[in-house]
Amino acid sequence: MQVGLFGINMGFLAQPTWAAKVAQHAEMLGFESVWTGEHVVLPDPQEAPSPAPPQTPMLHPPVSLAFLAGATETLKLATGITLVAQRNPVVLAKEIASLDVVCNGRLIFGIGAGYLHQEFAALGVDFSSRGARTDEYLNAMRVLWNDEKPEFQGNFVSFNNIDAQPRPAQTGGPPIVVGGTSPAAMRRAVTHGNGWYGFALDMPTTAKTVETLRLTNARYERPGQLGELELSVTPPKPPSKAMMEDYAALGISRLVPMLGFYQQDNILSSLDALAGELL
Repeated sequence: MQVGLFGINMGFLAQPTWAAKVAQHAEMLGFESVWTGEHVVLPDPQEAPSPAPPQTPMLHPPVSLAFLAGATETLKLATGITLVAQRNPVVLAKEIASLDVVCNGRLIFGIGAGYLHQEFAALGVDFSSRGARTDEYLNAMRVLWNDEKPEFQGNFVSFNNIDAQPRPAQTGGPPIVVGGTSPAAMRRAVTHGNGWYGFALDMPTTAKTVETLRLTNARYERPGQLGELELSVTPPKPPSKAMMEDYAALGISRLVPMLGFYQQDNILSSLDALAGELL
């Protein structure tokens, strides 16, 4: 099983020097990847379903990962997750392709539809259409990454007689990992994703979700070029070796513990201990 780390752009890790120090240490220890969290804005005062206080520092993921690309050599860099429906897909395709070039093909593009209605309202994006936008925008982005003469006609985005260079470093674009546990997220992972990502899921919830993914895979046609669906999970508490083995038995191939479990003054020694336990 691969082991990543979630939250490289949040809290005290929103300070670039600390993020670089942690990423370099993680790379040296043998962790596979670091993952960003994302919210453009948070409601103030905090109200449901917001996951964090509004004053929580959170660097914009592409900026954070571009910086870390220059501070690391082999560590994979992942968005966990990018809220695609909030973006202009033509701009986002360029942004993600550029990031993949900057990190020399180490990018994992984690995406989701989003759930924080206050954030969508602040951005002027219709919350009710976020799922349809996400599906369409992913299709449009793949056209921009792959077609010699990109052309797309959709309900929310249309373009022709254009090109966007450079293309991603990874052929076909970076792997797309779909986050979420809703029926729509399950279907999106099967039909659009190279992988699926579950955040803060305990063992029973993971088991139910994996079974739902299996049933969804039987219901919907999965494009052959996507390959086998890779399953990643962030557990709700610091993992042990036994816990990792239990997740692996469910078919999970990547565990992504939260960096937020650890304090600034002991983060490096905590990663030493975590690597000793899991790696």
